[in-house]
Amino acid sequence: MKLQDAIIKLEPIINKKLGELLSESDMVNIVKAKGKTGQLLEILLGLENSSKHLDFEDGELKTNKCDALGNPLETMFITQISSIIDELLDMKSFYETSLYQKIENLLYVPICKEGEPKDWFFLPYVHVDLREEKFKDLKLQLEDDYYNICKQLRDNIENSADGYIHTSSGKYIQVRSKDSKPYSPIYSEIYRRYVSNKNHAFYFKKEFMRYINPVS
Repeated sequence: MKLQDAIIKLEPIINKKLGELLSESDMVNIVKAKGKTGQLLEILLGLENSSKHLDFEDGELKTNKCDALGNPLETMFITQISSIIDELLDMKSFYETSLYQKIENLLYVPICKEGEPKDWFFLPYVHVDLREEKFKDLKLQLEDDYYNICKQLRDNIENSADGYIHTSSGKYIQVRSKDSKPYSPIYSEIYRRYVSNKNHAFYFKKEFMRYINPVS
């Protein structure tokens, strides 16, 4: 499915409560399972819940918890880094990374999760295509963030007391831990040792959501 095809299916369900769109059985464990709302949105759009690198043929779907006005309440997961750690430490070209593939063409759907799950609803979407001129400044800032984070990760490994990577941030994106027991340490071929005691991932900071979806 193309991203634009998903937008056509998305528009009729904006601002509708989940109770109008889904059954009670669909929403079982929706509070505990943080990613379930996004999975249910995929189903509503006709997407398969899969482990494909991109949700659409030409882009990515991202959802995030917000208040009724659209103010972000959490950071937003992008992609894990365990398989690309050495690309980051080698400062691979931003535009050749799987990170850039994930964020180049983005359909962002804020989800208001106030009250009971049946009262939650999807807010108006934002389509961010970094190839468009109007997003040039954003693209350049994300590129700068990426290289700064790469440098921070390397500095953590070489200079921190435990020799591990730690939370590393730019203006709009960051790398921080994302794992649950049993943990999955990250091994670097460059350093020939483990450089973390658990998995880490790229996240969009709240500042990114505020930038693309300003709320008065």
